[in-house]
Amino acid sequence: MTRVMASGVFDILHNGHVHYLREAKKLGDELVVVVATDATVKRRKHTPIIPEKMRMELVNSLKPVDRAVLGKTGDKYKVVEEIRPDIIAIGYDQPFNEKVLEEDLRKRGLEVKVVRISGFSDDLDGTRKIIRRIIEWHSSNCHGGDS
Repeated sequence: MTRVMASGVFDILHNGHVHYLREAKKLGDELVVVVATDATVKRRKHTPIIPEKMRMELVNSLKPVDRAVLGKTGDKYKVVEEIRPDIIAIGYDQPFNEKVLEEDLRKRGLEVKVVRISGFSDDLDGTRKIIRRIIEWHSSNCHGGDS
């Protein structure tokens, strides 16, 4: 059985996330998804809109996902050591170098293949695009008729 691991924030679920997870699932038999903790998201990006437990529950409910787990703070490789995947699927926009990840994992005694998933082009394929659309909608529908 081939275990695939994917990871991300998954703050506002969108078609880009679904594409990423569907493609990751195609790489093996079991897909385990690591959902970043609120603390990790705050440190790396921004304060998440959706709390970690809710994000994990939403990801866990997606069809391609066999199991969602909450990530760890600190050493990013600890969760990999626990899950012990055969393959790690990284998103097209995730800031990781596949070869560096594979080498770092090899040094820890883990033989893991790292695969970058292709991007997905859609009108609303990213969290920031969705937020921007909501702000535009709100501005035109809530303030447009006030003047």
